[in-house]
Amino acid sequence: MPSKYFFSEEDGGYIAVVPELPGCSAFGETEEQALAEIKIAVDLWLETAINGGRKITKPHGKELLKQFVHSC
Repeated sequence: MPSKYFFSEEDGGYIAVVPELPGCSAFGETEEQALAEIKIAVDLWLETAINGGRKITKPHGKELLKQFVHSC
C-alpha cells in the first residue's frame, strides 16, 4: 500500500502514514526507518482488521491495487 511520510519537528523524526488505512502510521528517525516500519504497521493493521471482522476496502486505482495484491 502506498504510504506518505513527512518530517515531524515535534517528534524529531519521520512519520509515515497509509491514508487508506485509518490510524495506520509509523515512526522512524530516518525516512528509510519510517518506510520500513510502515510495512510492519500495514501487516499488523490488516491482521487486526481481519481478526476483528472489519471490512477492508480495496485500494483505489490500478497501481494501488497492484501493491495491495503483492503485499498479501
